[in-house]
Amino acid sequence: QVLLVESGGGSVQAGGSLKLSCVASGYTYSSSCMGWFRQAPGKEREGVAGIGSAYSTRIADAVKGRFTISRDNAKNTLYLQMNSLKPEDTAMYSCAASPYCRRLDLDAMSYNYWGQGTQVTVSP
Repeated sequence: QVLLVESGGGSVQAGGSLKLSCVASGYTYSSSCMGWFRQAPGKEREGVAGIGSAYSTRIADAVKGRFTISRDNAKNTLYLQMNSLKPEDTAMYSCAASPYCRRLDLDAMSYNYWGQGTQVTVSP
């Protein structure tokens, strides 16, 4: 079965950095679109970044210039490098997979499989 396992979350002060990882298994990772989403308490889930099978990327305006998404197909692993973190970045971050995607986007409805998430907390 499809399995997505995130790691790398934690607590950091504003201005700090974290790198999230998501290891995928159970499907053809290299041909899939992958995305990072986040949800803060009391807020709706929002798309943060996505990457296609040809390495095209989409980054949400809220994190553009600070976050970078990448993938290593040899390791079936997705990454999210987060720099210059702000308190408003505090959320549960989840990776998601769209094995049959035709168009890369940050709409959660486009993704079929989800990880459990990893918590990121940024203090002032």
